[in-house]
Amino acid sequence: MTTVPDPDPDLAAVDTAAQRGDLPEAAALLDALLATRDLGPAAWLRLAGLRRALRQPRLALEAVHRALAYAPLDFIALSLRAGLLEKLEPERAGEAWSEALAQRPDGPLPTGMAASIAQGELLRDAWLERRGRGLAAATAPAEHAGSDDAAWKIARFRSNVLRQTRVWHSEPTHYHYPGLVEREYHPRARFPWLAGLEAATAVIRTEMHAAIASTRAELVPYIEYGEHEALAQWRPLNHNPDWTAVHLIRKGEVVAANAALCPQTMALLAQLPQPVIAGASPNAMFSLLAPHTAIPPHVGVNNTRLVCHLPLAVPEGCWFRVGDETRLWREGEAFVFDDCVEHEAMNPTDQLRVVLIFDVWHPDLEPGEQQAVAALIAADGGAGAGL
Repeated sequence: MTTVPDPDPDLAAVDTAAQRGDLPEAAALLDALLATRDLGPAAWLRLAGLRRALRQPRLALEAVHRALAYAPLDFIALSLRAGLLEKLEPERAGEAWSEALAQRPDGPLPTGMAASIAQGELLRDAWLERRGRGLAAATAPAEHAGSDDAAWKIARFRSNVLRQTRVWHSEPTHYHYPGLVEREYHPRARFPWLAGLEAATAVIRTEMHAAIASTRAELVPYIEYGEHEALAQWRPLNHNPDWTAVHLIRKGEVVAANAALCPQTMALLAQLPQPVIAGASPNAMFSLLAPHTAIPPHVGVNNTRLVCHLPLAVPEGCWFRVGDETRLWREGEAFVFDDCVEHEAMNPTDQLRVVLIFDVWHPDLEPGEQQAVAALIAADGGAGAGL
């Protein structure tokens, strides 16, 4: 075992013994020091390494536990613990590796750890699979007896417990209203108008094509803000023609040139529960994403509204992620999501992707709450509002 000489005379004696290959003496000296002095977690990890080299795994594990008492989330200590448990208590090794790998830092692994980490990942995955089967069996009766939405919640509960997903929160940049249900994608049952919207897909698509083809239509970059503004999440797409929009309604104002080309779409939008907020909403547009263009992870402005997508022209393979759930857009299949949960999108194809996008009130808001939200945002000038 190669060590760096320590300026502490007592620890230097430990180093000297280790350098001449006398590991039992090095371990005994360090053990004696630790019995009389607080040398911190690094010394306990050094002792664990010596005990492991001496094939004393139980004593090594005790030393690791002493190090973890100082730093319970230390990746090196947790990994050493998991490796020792592989020999001492193999039935616990998978869980121990799961705990260790959850603390894995970014960047390259420490020298010499790659092989043990690869083995640890295999043990963790096997343990998670066994645990997942057991949890699925335990929840199966309730999952099958409840509604589709209850089944989704139970399945997500399991995946959160297994750390396959995590808890995502609605984190708007400007306006956060308390107490609203936080969901990446909201259940269809809360929006009975979705079926009628989907039934009109062909009509809306026809008007969309007419608007895009018309020389009278106003096609603008989706993201337009001043370079000096305190916003970073949009920088790659600011004023970028790879992501453009034909706005039908923008911050509460009808875009007359575009709306005139889409009368039936406008009539459908008029029937929906869109927020009416001076200077902010409603908003509705055809969103055009160019081939091989990514929309980076970002969050929206205001959690009192949700966003609906109706895919109109979608090449196979275009995807959309909200939180931990990624979906493929499918033409004519609408969904409602919380755009204040981190989301991103990708068009990996050679063709244009077009989606109708509009905002609606969060269904948890009572009429009086909607009025209060509208009044506050309007009084605030609709800061950052829009889609």
